[in-house]
Amino acid sequence: MERRRLLGLAALVVLLLVTAGAVVGTRLVADRPAAPVADPTTPPPPSPTPAPTTASPAPPPGADLTGPLNLLLVGVDTRVSIPGWEPHADAVLMLHVPAGLDRAYLFSLPRDLVVDIPAYPKARYPGGRTKLTHAMSYGSRVPGDKAHPSTEQGYELLRATVSRYTGLRIDAGAVITFGGFDRLVDTLGGVDLYVDQRVASRHRRPDGAMRTLTGGGYVGPQMVYEKGTRRLTGWQALDYARQRYTAGGDYTRQRHQQQLLRALARKILSQGTARDPQRVEQVVAALGRTLVYTGGGRKLIDFAYALGGLPADRLTLVGLPGAGVGSGGAYRGEQLQPLGRDFLTALRRGRAEPFLAAHPALRVRN
Repeated sequence: MERRRLLGLAALVVLLLVTAGAVVGTRLVADRPAAPVADPTTPPPPSPTPAPTTASPAPPPGADLTGPLNLLLVGVDTRVSIPGWEPHADAVLMLHVPAGLDRAYLFSLPRDLVVDIPAYPKARYPGGRTKLTHAMSYGSRVPGDKAHPSTEQGYELLRATVSRYTGLRIDAGAVITFGGFDRLVDTLGGVDLYVDQRVASRHRRPDGAMRTLTGGGYVGPQMVYEKGTRRLTGWQALDYARQRYTAGGDYTRQRHQQQLLRALARKILSQGTARDPQRVEQVVAALGRTLVYTGGGRKLIDFAYALGGLPADRLTLVGLPGAGVGSGGAYRGEQLQPLGRDFLTALRRGRAEPFLAAHPALRVRN
């Protein structure tokens, strides 16, 4: 069972908890011994006397998960590897699967979204109104042990904050570091992505080396991602998806992160990774300890089976419009515009598809 849970774990994160069933379900079927081929010249053996039935067969894992389901995926910045560095939620994505589990919607919340963060006694945090990204760091604090912040605790407070803001119950989620994401893409042989606008990297040189950081900012040659379909390596995919100092700012970055995750899902399906146990294990090895999963008491395999029938082409990317807010001329963060908040209301009411039909500009293309 531990082996199967690991396979489900990799699939859960890689495919945003959507196509996990394709990987786990196929792997479990492959574990069953193949039936022998009968010799047509040999008379069939007599049918055995059926044993008396004493109980009904057990239902498959996750049979009671009928939706709606809400899943939270969090990317934390690379400095989490520095001892004592509190993790910050640099990417916050939500996957909503309506009742029936036949489609899904992926959207992002701005890292700088101004929200009410509830009190969290475990970290001695009294609560307050500030940027969403800080929920992860405030929750990660371990009283009496500043050198070892807890990513699990940070996720707990972030989950509570996102649930309060969106009005959606969070059923499961995962936290992955950017370093783990980098290795994941390389393990898959890179990813094909449509670059929808020219993006100049703030952090990387064309050869992948970090640009020099001075008192005035980064200097030196820049990696540039030109518009068009590109095959990106691990560091390139991560670097591209992190850029927010470009046209559209953080909202463009959110769109690029969603597009990258969808491209990864397509890559895995096109490679037949679900039917290749060795490739799946390579994905698991690539993730290593860079991943934290929480399922609210449910096993990964439950979600894998429950979502196994969801078609990959029914994953809709949604861009929620927002704008900056300030106080006394100083920037405080971001807020969703009424249309973005109305979409969350539509989700809660099971009306996402009619809402998007009426507001098609919210759908992320490419």
